[in-house]
Amino acid sequence: MRYELTIALRYLRARRKDAFISITTIFTAVGVMLGVAALVMVLAVMGGFEASLRQRILSLTPQVEIQSYNGAITDYPAIEARANLVPGVAGSDPFIIGQGMASSEHGISGVIVRGVEPSSASVISRLRGYVQQGSLATLGENPAPVSSANQVMDGTVGLGSTLAQKLKVKAGDTISLVVPIVAGKSAQLTTKAGHFRVTAVFESGVAFVDRNLVFIGLLNAQKFFGREGRVDGIEVRLADLERTDAVTMELRTLLGKSYRVANWKEFDQAAAAGFELLKRVYALVLLMLIGVAAFNLVATLIMVVMEKRKDVAVLRAMGATVADVRRVFVFKGLIVGGVGTGAGLVLGALGCWLLAHYHFIHIEKKIYGISTLPVEARPLIFVMVALASITLCWIAALYPARQAARQMPVEVFRS
Repeated sequence: MRYELTIALRYLRARRKDAFISITTIFTAVGVMLGVAALVMVLAVMGGFEASLRQRILSLTPQVEIQSYNGAITDYPAIEARANLVPGVAGSDPFIIGQGMASSEHGISGVIVRGVEPSSASVISRLRGYVQQGSLATLGENPAPVSSANQVMDGTVGLGSTLAQKLKVKAGDTISLVVPIVAGKSAQLTTKAGHFRVTAVFESGVAFVDRNLVFIGLLNAQKFFGREGRVDGIEVRLADLERTDAVTMELRTLLGKSYRVANWKEFDQAAAAGFELLKRVYALVLLMLIGVAAFNLVATLIMVVMEKRKDVAVLRAMGATVADVRRVFVFKGLIVGGVGTGAGLVLGALGCWLLAHYHFIHIEKKIYGISTLPVEARPLIFVMVALASITLCWIAALYPARQAARQMPVEVFRS
C-alpha cells in the first residue's frame, strides 16, 4: 500500500481531541450518501415513467408506418410482402384512418376512425390488455339488425373509456358515425352515416387515444369510407425497438421515393424531447445536492490540514514531495466520498426495490395512466451516478490538498 494512502486512512481514525473533525467527516459522508441515493431513485422512477409511457403509446400507435405520397395504397399485399422480408420486421398490417362524428342518444363527439385488420393487427393484439368491457373478438363482424327499430348495423367498434363516458354508452350499445366522403370525378364532398355496435371499451392510459379513437374492422372501414381495395398506410411491427432506425432506413431504400416511411421516434418526438429535458433538470438539481455534500469536504479537509500542520511539516522534512502531501489529502477526500457514494448506491438500490415490490406510493391513475410509481433501475444509472459523485468529491479535495502541500516546514517549526 502506498504510504500516502496509509496516512490518509490513519487520519480517518478519531483521536479524542479530533472528535469534532471526525464527526464532521461522518456527516459529510452521510450527505453524499443521501444525495446519491436520491439521484439514483429519481432517475430510476423517471426511467420507469418514460418506459411506461412509451409502452402505452407504442401499444396503440405504429412502430414504423408506410404511406404513399400518391395517396391511397392499392397494392398493399405486395408492399406488406416486401416489408416482411426486411431483417428486424416482425409483421405488418394495413389500416385506414379518417375523421368523423360519433353520436348516441346521450352525447356527441368528434372522433378519429381507424380501420384495422382484426385477425392480425398488432394494434388489436396489444389493445386486448386494456379492454374494460366487452371483447375485441367480434371486431370486424356485421351484427344482426336491431329488431326494435330494424336498424341495419354497419359493423362493430371498439372505443376508449373517456369517449364512452362522453357518449354515455357501454359494450352492447349502438352509436352512429357520420364521416365526410369525397365522391365523383368532381371530388364533391358529401357525408355518410352508419350505425355500429360497441363491442369493446378500453382504457389505454393515453388521454388522446381514450378520448378520440374508434377502431373498426378493415373491410367494414373500406366499405364505409368508400375505399374498397385501398388502404391509407401499412403499420410495420418490429422484433426489436433498438433496430428502429436501421429498419426505417432499409424500408426507405427498398420502397423508393414514392413512399414515406416514418417511425415512432418521429411521431412522439415532442413528448420524448420534453421527457428527456425533465430528466435532465431533475438530474441536475439532485447532482447539485451531491455537490453541496461533496463540497462539505472542503471545510472538513481544511480543518484536517490545520490540525495536521506539524505532521505535514515532518513529512516534508523527511523527504516527502509536494505531490506526495497533496495525494494524502486527496486520498482522504476520495475515501470519504467513496464510502458515501457506495452507501448511497446501496440505499438507492434498496429504495428502488421497495418501490418496485411494495407500491406504497400511489398516484392518480386518471392523470398518469398508472396507480403506482414505475421503477426501471438500469445498471448504467448506478455507474453514471457513482462516477459523478466521485468526480465531485475529487474536485472538492483538490483545494485543501493544494493548500496543505504549499506549507513550508521551516515556517511551521518556527510557529
